[in-house]
Amino acid sequence: MSKGATTRALVLDHAFTLASKVGFEGLTIGNLAKAAGLSKSGLFGHFRSKENLQVAVLETAVDRFLEGVMHPALKAPRGEPRVRAFFESWLEWARGHVANADGCLFIAAANELDDRHGPLRERLVDYQKEWLAGLARAADLAVEEGHFRADFDSEQFAYEFYSIILAFHHSSRLLRDERSDERAARQFERLIADARPVDHTH
Repeated sequence: MSKGATTRALVLDHAFTLASKVGFEGLTIGNLAKAAGLSKSGLFGHFRSKENLQVAVLETAVDRFLEGVMHPALKAPRGEPRVRAFFESWLEWARGHVANADGCLFIAAANELDDRHGPLRERLVDYQKEWLAGLARAADLAVEEGHFRADFDSEQFAYEFYSIILAFHHSSRLLRDERSDERAARQFERLIADARPVDHTH
């Protein structure tokens, strides 16, 4: 990695942390320069605009999510095992951000950007849709493997799966419910049970 690329990676690490605290709108080249101990002109040379900086931070967050959640889960056998791996790795990601005083950047960004326009919101929407499509695809593979029933609605499954993660974050972070983990796991097991083929032998 070149010196410039190394510097950019370090700056984006600072920017990710700062955005988690102040949101995307609060993230500026000026306050990032102060947090990273660098000059504004040097940072401007890397990003050229506040909007470019914000998009770069979002992409950094996405890369971390893919590395921490999606890629490990894709190593699991296709079908129900992979769906479970998605849930376990995603819940672990959520736990880590609940424990972090700054929370989850994606959830904060969704609240911050839902009524706005522009490239940052569009990128966030695209990534969220890609993740939901990935969950639906994992569910479709579970149908192909015979783990889930043939008339299964994979898009609804992805919606409900994601709802569990959002509820976990709300319950554990805002409500500080000590049973948030247990509740999320129970809801997931209900979702899986509903997805499985009906056993007509009993």
